[in-house]
Amino acid sequence: MAEEVVIDVRTVPKPERHPRIIKAYEQLEVGEGLILINDHVPEGLRVEMVREYADAVGWEPLESTEDAVRVRISRQATTPTPRVVLDVADVTDSADGAAPSGSVWQLDPQQRDLDANVIALGPGGEIREHTGPDLGVLIHVLAGAGKLETETGTIDLTPGEIVWLPPRSRRWFIADAAAGLRYFSVHQRKQGLTITARS
Repeated sequence: MAEEVVIDVRTVPKPERHPRIIKAYEQLEVGEGLILINDHVPEGLRVEMVREYADAVGWEPLESTEDAVRVRISRQATTPTPRVVLDVADVTDSADGAAPSGSVWQLDPQQRDLDANVIALGPGGEIREHTGPDLGVLIHVLAGAGKLETETGTIDLTPGEIVWLPPRSRRWFIADAAAGLRYFSVHQRKQGLTITARS
């Protein structure tokens, strides 16, 4: 077995550290590893790599000193591995009026081709009428109730329903006055996505 690469980033500018380490990790074969030497415990790097690669990245703290923290980072699989990213109960159990509104969960790996969110609207809350983006969106109603106003009518939203929002369709979400509304939305990732208000 070849000797493991050692990457010492203690003198590397901080903005360059993570990209350099991740690039070296991606060049590893399955079962290979590298030794990272840093000037602090690289917890932020560990969180970032687990978010991106899940179980495909191995992380083993090694004997270290105060100014030379050593970690072995290994490649456990050829690709990032599937993983559970959310237990829906975590975003639907708190249905009281004090629950946060807006996006309460987002799919966050940077290397993704989907955008996904859980949207929470408090009792009587709404997303005013707007034209959607140039791509289709699927929503899955998780909790509460509400209405989706379209150009031609109203769709009642109840838990369990999956609704397709075609590209550029007009829509207006109105949450139930007592129960509020929570739904999961997913669509192809698009940089610089904006919602256009009706003029």
